[in-house]
Amino acid sequence: MAAANRDPDKRFVYREFGNDNSAAIERGIQELPPSQQNLRVQASRKGRKGKTVTIINGFQAKPETLDALVKQLKTQCGTGGTIKDNEIEIQGDHKQKLVEILTKLGYKVKISGG
Repeated sequence: MAAANRDPDKRFVYREFGNDNSAAIERGIQELPPSQQNLRVQASRKGRKGKTVTIINGFQAKPETLDALVKQLKTQCGTGGTIKDNEIEIQGDHKQKLVEILTKLGYKVKISGG
């Protein structure tokens, strides 16, 4: 395998012949129902030039599920947001509102931090 063709994101233990079976190498994410997930909601300003964002972490869900959830949360809060490292970031300080929304959806939610 030539060094120029290597992708740093792919992990090969050993490969002698054959096609690229990256689907076989991927680790599956076990998706738990909302009632079995323990989420933490906290407001943070670190590394954001003084802007406050509300971070929700503790998800054990597939990316498609998180995409749908972040879209719903952004709509109900009337603000922007994104997914980074299996955490949802919503712009602004919306801790109480997010706890209410996620509790109605069946998640176990706690406010973390001050």
